[in-house]
Amino acid sequence: MQNFSPQVARYKPSIELVSESFDLPQLDRQRRVYVLLPSDYHIARDKRYRVLYLQDAQNLFGEPGPYGKWDVDQHMASLFMEDAGDFIIVAVDHGEEKRIDEYSPYYHRDFGKGQGKLYAEFVIDTLKPHIDKHYRTRPEREYNAIGGSSMGGLISAYIGIVYPEAFSRLMIFSPSFWYSDEIYFDAFKYDYTLPMRIFIYGGAKESETMTSHIQRFRDSLGQGQHREDLNTYKIVINPEGEHNESYWSQIFPDAVKWLFFED
Repeated sequence: MQNFSPQVARYKPSIELVSESFDLPQLDRQRRVYVLLPSDYHIARDKRYRVLYLQDAQNLFGEPGPYGKWDVDQHMASLFMEDAGDFIIVAVDHGEEKRIDEYSPYYHRDFGKGQGKLYAEFVIDTLKPHIDKHYRTRPEREYNAIGGSSMGGLISAYIGIVYPEAFSRLMIFSPSFWYSDEIYFDAFKYDYTLPMRIFIYGGAKESETMTSHIQRFRDSLGQGQHREDLNTYKIVINPEGEHNESYWSQIFPDAVKWLFFED
């Protein structure tokens, strides 16, 4: 997207740095964490908001990275104009050279034992309680979503199915399900009787197996112990889609609207 137009700029979110060095005690390290607050947050002081937790903050707004950015700040402004902007984004920086390790809850023969389970505990036990304490959120699961792309999509899917008491909505873009078959076993074992709304996007030009991996994850959830009638899915496969931020940016507004604002 281009810079904010004058009309959209009126509704741009406030981007606040929660901390330059937010503690990840489970991993004994620190990380930058941001919140993007909707344009009426500091005006409507009695109002509480849905929350979307996103991975890879470096690729979401600001200066574009090597593969572009999602432009979530501009999308939030446009969505606000469409009466679909009542949500906060919590954006967590990835760990640079530790990114794959932190976003993998499983062992991989080339990458070793991942630390994704510890990262998941950080999100559930440390980050979300902090955000709910310091911002006007709606902390109940039905108002909270988690998402990401690629390896960020893998860890978000994992957190969603292992901790459904915290999140009821998943935004999974181009997930790295190739990383381990264990994600399908975890999905199959999911037996909570809690409703879940799941948006999954993939590009047909990303890999020969992207579409089949997404379908396998969907089938694993549907064939497992969970009550399938409680799940609602929207799966979007872009026949021209490639593995980069530009395509994830394009689908982001539709995903937000479907997850939070459509029946």
